[in-house]
Amino acid sequence: MGILVGCQTYTWEMLGDRFTGTPEDILDAMAAAGYEGVEFTNSTIGHFAGRPDVFRAAVEQRGMKVAAFAYATTGFTDPARSDEDLTGAMAAVEFVAALGVPLCLGGPAAPMREGYDALLAQAVGFYSQVAEAGAQRGVTVCVHPHSHHGSLLESADEYARLLDATRESGLMFNPDAGHIARGGQDVLACFRAHRSRIAYVHVKDVDAMGQWRPLGAGVIPWRELFAFLRATGYDGWATAEEESAEAHKDPAGAVRANREFLRGLLGT
Repeated sequence: MGILVGCQTYTWEMLGDRFTGTPEDILDAMAAAGYEGVEFTNSTIGHFAGRPDVFRAAVEQRGMKVAAFAYATTGFTDPARSDEDLTGAMAAVEFVAALGVPLCLGGPAAPMREGYDALLAQAVGFYSQVAEAGAQRGVTVCVHPHSHHGSLLESADEYARLLDATRESGLMFNPDAGHIARGGQDVLACFRAHRSRIAYVHVKDVDAMGQWRPLGAGVIPWRELFAFLRATGYDGWATAEEESAEAHKDPAGAVRANREFLRGLLGT
């Protein structure tokens, strides 16, 4: 089947109140750029929330597929939010079960790292519970660590600690090449170390100073990374998530440029 190319909605989500459009506007921009699939989040799904069949129809009307759905709140580390986080996650499990796609959970985060072990334990419990519920519904549940302020997973040891602690639950890994590099890791080494857990991939570029860049303008060794994925039999989604300065100015133009880069790189 080969690697499929998707687009994630954070390009618009990061604009906050500056984005006044609709989910349909985002879908139109993705379709016009030539993406094969889309990944929406609980923040961008809008009026499609709880309506998987309507959402799928809107995506397919534009010649694309639903690649995945992402759910994130404040980092899944606050016991006071536990019930709220789980309620939202379980609704997301039902949503993706109807669509037949993976659920990607945002990485663990907290305002401070004080009490790190307890914070991570709270997150491990959350991820494990959602992964087990997902398995009962035939849903692949992945964790997507990030490098934004407050992230509890940046180093190789921290990634390994969470993935080891959740192995028995069936939780899978949604690596983001840009976040891995921005956290100080070697991207290829991270992908190699956890290849057996990788179920879905995000592609995003970053420069040596940790600033987000369009695909191909940063330090990620894309040819080597995709060669590794292909050599190890990966034939799932490579979903572009763009939050560079260029994307702040022109979201549709930024995702279109990324699609052209990936077309040149992958031949599709």
